[in-house]
Amino acid sequence: MFVHLVAIDLVAIDLVAIDLVAIDLVAIDLVGCPVRVTQRAVRTPFPFSAIVGQDEMKLALLIAAVDARIGGVMVFGDRGTGKSTAVRALAALLPDIPAEQAGYQDGTPRKGKVPVPFVDLPLGATEDRVLGALDLERALGAGEKAFEPGLLARANGGFLYIDEINLLEDHIVDLLLDVAASGENVVEREGLSVRHPARFVLVGSGNPEEGELRPQLLDRFGLSVDVRTPQDVAQRVEILKRCDAYERDGAAFAAKWRAAERKTLKRLARARSAIDTVVVPDSALRYATRLCMAVGADGLRGELTLMRAARALAALDGMETVAEAQLSRVAPMALRHRLRRNPLDETGSTARIERAMDELAA
Repeated sequence: MFVHLVAIDLVAIDLVAIDLVAIDLVAIDLVGCPVRVTQRAVRTPFPFSAIVGQDEMKLALLIAAVDARIGGVMVFGDRGTGKSTAVRALAALLPDIPAEQAGYQDGTPRKGKVPVPFVDLPLGATEDRVLGALDLERALGAGEKAFEPGLLARANGGFLYIDEINLLEDHIVDLLLDVAASGENVVEREGLSVRHPARFVLVGSGNPEEGELRPQLLDRFGLSVDVRTPQDVAQRVEILKRCDAYERDGAAFAAKWRAAERKTLKRLARARSAIDTVVVPDSALRYATRLCMAVGADGLRGELTLMRAARALAALDGMETVAEAQLSRVAPMALRHRLRRNPLDETGSTARIERAMDELAA
């Protein structure tokens, strides 16, 4: 006698969007009865274009996807506001990439195309798990020294996502930021010397109530976004409707948004191909420098990120030259996490940046 089990979709409801998680059912012997699995759940990504609100977060992710040199995105905000959903949705939206540009590259030729990698880095990950280490199984079994790739190798060519990054050990965050900036992972241990590409978009998220990142680490992120629970009734109602529709039939919901997804993908592909031709005039560079000086941003990372982000936004907008409009739009996300706290000024970082832009425009 066979007991037929149907794979069930476990739906994690998010305030802005929901993740549909496929459960892999394992055949279990129930009192001597063999079990036959008749169906397997299929993961259906929530469409990036269907996420309600959170426009700044979505724009920051698109900008980082256009130019990985920007340095990734740090998203701070309330729980259940679609942070992880947005990152997964963007990764699923992107087209497949050549196999030789994804994952661990050991010099072996790889043909064909593969999906854009998306790697979740757990909070308890060790340094060996992140960077890679000696393959103990081959070392003990065959007496060979071989490299076991870590999470950074798997993320090559895609996205590395860290939820609750403010709870991750500081030295692990340091390692991640160093590799993200260089695009290369170097492992020197147990007689091994391995160097491999590790080019990925680093996205971290966290809740400020659970602790903050050190300013030195925050400064290494290219863009920073604050997300809040929507307070508009109509917007929240629309969120509930979309969540309910996705929960009932994820495939049908995704099909409804397919045209919007293709439009977003086309815009992103056009921006990627055009970004190196976008001109940043001296007037834009002077504006970026004056703005960073006005808000008191330390170092030059602020100007560099502001320039790169504005260029990526201009490419997304189909512009050939960076204008003040692009600089003004990306300035809060490029600078808010680089400002010193002023005990005599109770306004937030975003308000200080907007005030400085108003003064420069006067």
